[in-house]
Amino acid sequence: MKNSPRSKRSTSNPAKNFIVGLLSGIIISGLVVYFSFSKLMFSVSESKYNFEQTAEILTESVKENNWNLSHQYDLQQTMAKHGHEVKPVKVFSICKPDIAIRVLGTDDDRHISSMMPCRVAIYEKADGKTYIARMNAGLFSILLGGNATAVMGDAGSGSENILKSVIKE
Repeated sequence: MKNSPRSKRSTSNPAKNFIVGLLSGIIISGLVVYFSFSKLMFSVSESKYNFEQTAEILTESVKENNWNLSHQYDLQQTMAKHGHEVKPVKVFSICKPDIAIRVLGTDDDRHISSMMPCRVAIYEKADGKTYIARMNAGLFSILLGGNATAVMGDAGSGSENILKSVIKE
């Protein structure tokens, strides 16, 4: 019997297998991040209360936790001025100066001010329920590194403490 090309045992190429495995891993990881990143970057919770009560209790909780409510945006009202009708949406800009100074007081981290102050949105959906949305500061802080990791972590935990009074368990 003559040796045919089919009868020869194929030998694996370790370098080729490594490259194919590496590229496959990168592509799969990229797809996972692409499809789940937006869900991970924001936290959304249902409120125990209706829209107006949530707004009132959130405002009180900001003060009770020694944070400042620097501004409140009524996006429903803003949209109505431009001829658009949307369900109730308010965005609260909250700040804790003792935390903010740790970013604003250093040249290396001042660029993070573009994400300041902390934002919390409350909104109503078609199901009639009220929801609270905020950036996942803990996860985002990991991406920043250095001093920003600690500052964003503290801001995130402080914000979550404020929201405990309205989040449905």
